[in-house]
Amino acid sequence: MKIIVLGAGQVGSSVAEVLAKEANDITIVDTDAEKLQELQDRLDIRTVQGQAAHPEVLGRAGGEDADMIIAVTNQDEINMVACQVAYTLFHTPTKIARVRGVEFLSHPQLFTQEALPIDVLISPEQLVTEYVQRLIEYPGALQVLDFADGRVQLVAVRAYYGGPLVGHELKTLREHMPGIDTRVAAIFRRGTPIIPEGDTIIEADDEVFFIAAKRHIRVVMKELRRLDRPCKRIIIAGGGNIGMRLAKALELNYQVKLIDHNPQRSKDISEQLEKTIVLFGDAADEELLLEENIEHTDVFCAVTNDDEANILSAMLAKGLGARKVMALINRAAYVDLVQSGIVDIAISPQQASIGSLLAHVRRGDVTAVHSLRRGAAEAIEAVAHGDVNSSKVVGRAIEEIALPKGTTIGAIVRDKEVIIAHHDTVIESGDHIILFVVDKKRISEVERLFQVGITFI
Repeated sequence: MKIIVLGAGQVGSSVAEVLAKEANDITIVDTDAEKLQELQDRLDIRTVQGQAAHPEVLGRAGGEDADMIIAVTNQDEINMVACQVAYTLFHTPTKIARVRGVEFLSHPQLFTQEALPIDVLISPEQLVTEYVQRLIEYPGALQVLDFADGRVQLVAVRAYYGGPLVGHELKTLREHMPGIDTRVAAIFRRGTPIIPEGDTIIEADDEVFFIAAKRHIRVVMKELRRLDRPCKRIIIAGGGNIGMRLAKALELNYQVKLIDHNPQRSKDISEQLEKTIVLFGDAADEELLLEENIEHTDVFCAVTNDDEANILSAMLAKGLGARKVMALINRAAYVDLVQSGIVDIAISPQQASIGSLLAHVRRGDVTAVHSLRRGAAEAIEAVAHGDVNSSKVVGRAIEEIALPKGTTIGAIVRDKEVIIAHHDTVIESGDHIILFVVDKKRISEVERLFQVGITFI
């Protein structure tokens, strides 16, 4: 696929890197020659220096025959105009734009083919907000991902010493939970993936990914680790777009405090939020955190635009007694470094954004993609089409499907019914199938499974 990425910032660079590794023809456009040179030295991509929305620049980038344009510069207006230019001059089939301003997003009628022809809108701030919300809803989870409009969830938890299932075979899971169907999609042990079988024994400290209907998630979590008490008190560090959205989303159900170091911003936020207590100050100020009872805080979430400040304030909060700390981290190199230490969860806006982008790049009918373990693995929701003659999956039991190595089918959603996958489950046309792929190199093989053959009309 020929794809033009506009903007070589954190999101643009991450997207280009992921897509280039999947044998796509990538051109990245930016005004910063130094950034472009660094990317060209590291990746197999073309680069073009210039203003992303200028017709001449888009032409040099290959706009004439591009299959897709992904506009992720740091300016909404440039992203929107670039999509308009690509549509008007080059008839680019798929146009994706990052739009962060609530002023634009609150008017969906702007984003139609007759107005601004943008096919897919991406708001990293909204994606991160939803991601953090799910983690707060399920204390103890490392990752919570929605599929099939939220009917099915994939949850990652760390098994703990003395947990009900630790030291036992996976097949005993059903005995522990009669009437509740779930499937362990993958296990990561000391960073290495293990494909789960019935006789696989869970060890303490394993990272276990399981899939179940949303209504059963808490029961399954209880089997794998003790359920943390529900969250009540939350402190958010940073009053930017993400901090503000997060406070707004949480304040009606939790006791929320927000700390920001800008006096005017703090005043503006306090006028826009209803129940949140807004504090002007430094989130890395030990005295302030102690005054605000950090030791009784359930979640401390640092979401400023400074990685180092987020890491330090989260580490300080944890040291002072906060039960769980999260830090927003843009630099990929920092994520593994901090998550293995004192910071419980590192939140990567790029990984959240890349998932929603990949759903539109994948071949076959793919409706959702979630990047897992910092991009090493993927969870995919694909729709089966065709019949037994034209499809490699329809009309076949799961044990008959030639799944690529390291790929498991976790669940199927059929007419709003959630079916946990077993070896004899037969796939029907129209089924939404949730797959877990531990080896990203196998993605193209998974895509081919869901492409309909020429005999299907």
